[in-house]
Amino acid sequence: MIDMSPNVVLVVVVGVLVACGVYLLLERSLTRVLVGTVLLGNAVNLLVLVAGGAAGRPPITGLRPEGVTSDPLPQAMVLTAIVITLALTAFLLAMAYRSWQLHRHDEVQDDVEDRRIARLAAIDERAFTDTDTEAGGRTLAEEAAETHDETERGQP
Repeated sequence: MIDMSPNVVLVVVVGVLVACGVYLLLERSLTRVLVGTVLLGNAVNLLVLVAGGAAGRPPITGLRPEGVTSDPLPQAMVLTAIVITLALTAFLLAMAYRSWQLHRHDEVQDDVEDRRIARLAAIDERAFTDTDTEAGGRTLAEEAAETHDETERGQP
């Protein structure tokens, strides 16, 4: 029988990698976001391999009993995740390079419209006037009841 308990050191390494990856993902610099993505991807890959169980014999049918062969599914999932992480890394590298070309830094700035809406929300004021609902004088509940009545009239 194969021991299915995970190695505690690997679980701690996964936790540290996830914590560092999430911390770096929350930064404004695209370079730090890139490193955080790589760390998080590696942490998830290691987690899948640790959760997959202990290593065993190659999973070739008929050579060994079923209990001593390794499960190939975690390895296939990690291989797929590596390819996806590589593509995401290439995309983030291209974004950081383009940001460096345009602005000479790779820091993501706040959007001007987001700042304006946050300022209006702080003083509890609308960002725009909705002329469709305010000009008619009817509430949303009244319009919904009228629409509901129209759909029921057409049915037998």
